[in-house]
Amino acid sequence: MKEPTMTASKTLHATSIFFVSTLLIISTVFDASAQQVFFTTGIKIGEVTDSSAMIWTRLCSQKKPNKIRHERKETVFRHPLNFDENMPVAQMDGGVQGTPGLVRATLTAGRHTVTSTWQSAVAEHDFTVKIPFSQLQPDTAYEILLEAKASPDSKKVSTTKGSFRTAPRKDAVVAVQLTTSTCQYFWSYDDKKRGFSTYDQMNELQPDFFIHTGDYIYYDKPGPEANTIPKARHKWHAMDAWPSLVDFHQHTPIYMLKDDHDLLSDDAHPQTKPYGELTFEDGLKLWHENTPLEGKPYRSIRWGKDLQIWMVEGREYRSSNNMEDGSEKSIWGNEQKEWFKATVQSSDATFKILFTATPVVGPDRENKADNHANEAFEQEGSWLRTFLASQKNMYVVNGDRHWQYVSQDDKTGLMEFGSGPVSDYHAQGWDPNDKRPEHRYLNLIGGFLGIRVFREEDKACITFTHYDVHGEETHEEKFNTSVRPE
Repeated sequence: MKEPTMTASKTLHATSIFFVSTLLIISTVFDASAQQVFFTTGIKIGEVTDSSAMIWTRLCSQKKPNKIRHERKETVFRHPLNFDENMPVAQMDGGVQGTPGLVRATLTAGRHTVTSTWQSAVAEHDFTVKIPFSQLQPDTAYEILLEAKASPDSKKVSTTKGSFRTAPRKDAVVAVQLTTSTCQYFWSYDDKKRGFSTYDQMNELQPDFFIHTGDYIYYDKPGPEANTIPKARHKWHAMDAWPSLVDFHQHTPIYMLKDDHDLLSDDAHPQTKPYGELTFEDGLKLWHENTPLEGKPYRSIRWGKDLQIWMVEGREYRSSNNMEDGSEKSIWGNEQKEWFKATVQSSDATFKILFTATPVVGPDRENKADNHANEAFEQEGSWLRTFLASQKNMYVVNGDRHWQYVSQDDKTGLMEFGSGPVSDYHAQGWDPNDKRPEHRYLNLIGGFLGIRVFREEDKACITFTHYDVHGEETHEEKFNTSVRPE
């Protein structure tokens, strides 16, 4: 047989490459259409009002998060032992890789169904998707169906379900149960399979909604220290993938406040230097990727006739901690302060609660300088306490402090409730024997705060109940006010 000429050989080789390439392309297309995507980091049902809600999710390429391989120190926070901060992010404990695809949501209430268009999950936004719904019915139970697929012609469609109830109209007399907590570091988990017992215990109460008052994650703690965007995103993936959080958020609307560790590093403000490669602006971008919120970070919600809540922003508009105190030094900024005063004074809700990521009353440690309970912000703090105390039936609930407490300001009588951190492993920072005159309750433990609003004959009542991580009540305060029969 005659050997092929050089030209014929090149032609044959080129033809072979063409066929192999074509097969690879066909194979790739086939794999993409057969690829399955997952809802490993769950869903968040956010910013629920009497007519709207925001559904958040993230598409993932793995069904379960990476296994936890590292042991922990037997000290507060439980930092991981021998953690290689330079290992590939994809291999880190608790990690969940994202993947592109399409997502749509369907809400159903009885015979009423509304379905979104297919939304793209893309790398630019870490494969997260936010789907807003409006024109919902008040005080109505909605079932959620989320569908996802890798591509428009995908053969596999993944689903997950959830549920929530919209807020009642502002004139409706209804009972309300909500919960709140703060400060959760991935490695401070107290259940290696579930994550945090606090979330499972809150779930037992079946709250109408949950408010997280900040430090949802900790960029500046090891395992890894989030000094790059990929590491910072990993912190969100690992936290959201804990089964206790996935199960809780599936049926409980969430409103989220941010604090310093959610953005950059301890005591962060807009002028804070980058944390490694991570900037304050990066922190803001990642915050919006991972929270079901659009628009201004400060907002108010009304839940029937007897309850209105204000959630304020304490990082984006603040002055530097070391600026000299005076009328220009602020944590909130003038625009937010004016909004807050106007909306509080115009509210006719029976009970009013300010939710803030940092304390207003305290007492706080003498070495701290980043909140309204500190001397560093004394002028604005004094104004705020006086204003709040002048409002009938108004209370403060704060995050950031790593212990449970109830305190009453000795000058104005304003009461503040600190929920404490999510886990006992995170409880620290105050001497449990240092109970001061302002304290009505003090406990160096983790857990959560439950708040209930209800009617008893001609009285509207509100209770603030502290719980430990096992769901046991540790303290309760009850207040009531006379109301005219409806």
